[in-house]
Amino acid sequence: MNNYPNPAYGAVPAPKKRRRFPGFIIPIAVIALSAVATLVFNLCFCVAVVGGTSMDHTLKSGDIVLVTKLDRKPADGDIVMVSHGETYNEPIIKRVIATEGQTLELDYDNDQVKVDGVVLSEPYLYNETALGSYTADYEIPSTIPEGKVFVMGDNRMYSLDSRNSKIGLIDAENITGKVIFHFTPPWSKDK
Repeated sequence: MNNYPNPAYGAVPAPKKRRRFPGFIIPIAVIALSAVATLVFNLCFCVAVVGGTSMDHTLKSGDIVLVTKLDRKPADGDIVMVSHGETYNEPIIKRVIATEGQTLELDYDNDQVKVDGVVLSEPYLYNETALGSYTADYEIPSTIPEGKVFVMGDNRMYSLDSRNSKIGLIDAENITGKVIFHFTPPWSKDK
């Protein structure tokens, strides 16, 4: 049998030529997509490494956290990353205890934190006590002022947080975002 077209069935169409992109188009497309993905990621998220023990055991030193910048409005119990201007160079990660308009009472005698008159249930605390020996070194207002947030670490005995005048009440606008995911890398010595 020959491979020539049979006139009874009509002519066999010639094979279609594949359209080829110029060699530089694909690398440019990959670079453009990478740039757009990086830009979107940097505008919406950031990645940070936890330093210190103030959030033990919820977050350990060396843990990697993913922070969303899309939802920066703090709510009680959120873990947030704060960029606190001139007070310290590195961003800090703490838990939101009270936000603007809420009443706050630190009951050192009974190791309790009360927000709006209700004792907080804090199963995430590292220490058995809520406050430990780390008392406030300034007068914390009983009602959190507008635009401010009161934060504390989960390891209350060793957390430099809103109880100390070095940190104080946080300006809500200094909250970079909320921690939405964390993991302990396998090479971390504090696993």
